[in-house]
Amino acid sequence: MFRPCIDLHNGQVKQIVGSSITAGNDHVIENFVSAHDSAYYADLFKQKQIAGGHVIMLGPGNEQAAKEALQAYPGGLQVGGGIRPDNAADFLDAGASHVIVTSYIFHDGILDEERLRKITSAVGKERLVIDLSCTQHDGKWYVATDRWTKRSNFEVNAENLEKLAAFCDEFLIHAVDVEGKRNGIQEELVSHLAAHMPITATYAGGIRSLDDIDLFRKLTDNRMCYTIGSALDLFGGDIPLEAVMNKEMN
Repeated sequence: MFRPCIDLHNGQVKQIVGSSITAGNDHVIENFVSAHDSAYYADLFKQKQIAGGHVIMLGPGNEQAAKEALQAYPGGLQVGGGIRPDNAADFLDAGASHVIVTSYIFHDGILDEERLRKITSAVGKERLVIDLSCTQHDGKWYVATDRWTKRSNFEVNAENLEKLAAFCDEFLIHAVDVEGKRNGIQEELVSHLAAHMPITATYAGGIRSLDDIDLFRKLTDNRMCYTIGSALDLFGGDIPLEAVMNKEMN
């Protein structure tokens, strides 16, 4: 199932190569910078009845733009990027269906179970999405945190997926090594996730064509959702949104 995305950087809707984001928030590789604001895209997805998408705040200065998108499509979008127990309620009140967390719970390169329980308690399991941005090392997959600059010691495997699934409603999986590069999906990761995924999950990274969508659906046996960023025509790419929606009907 297709799920849309709205990526925000310095208050604007952009598509960037995620691995180019630095602590200083400068010199990112931009694939697309929109002339439209976040609410424009949220309203478009609302009109087309495409739910379950996510708004990602890539660094500071994006809170207002995120809330404008959530208010334009109440209950239709998730939100992530700097989410903590003390600010999560603000975004839920603004209209988010779920909040998404990564770096808050993967603290100093390890899973901080106290923080995991705290955020789950604050928002409720049914409104929490855990982002497991994955990078490969020695043939295994590990969560990358802190703008994907730090590889944690948390391996994304069947046992750990089951463990985290007890605390959240969904997973969002960014394929760090291919995200934003439009050079094809991370097939090995997709197959690995599909074989072990215990709950609803959305994959992001590398989809560049309708054929890639077909491949993704084959590898996952239609058991995972996917999102498309810079390859989508809304964000300067070649894949028409209408063609994606037509695929969802077949």
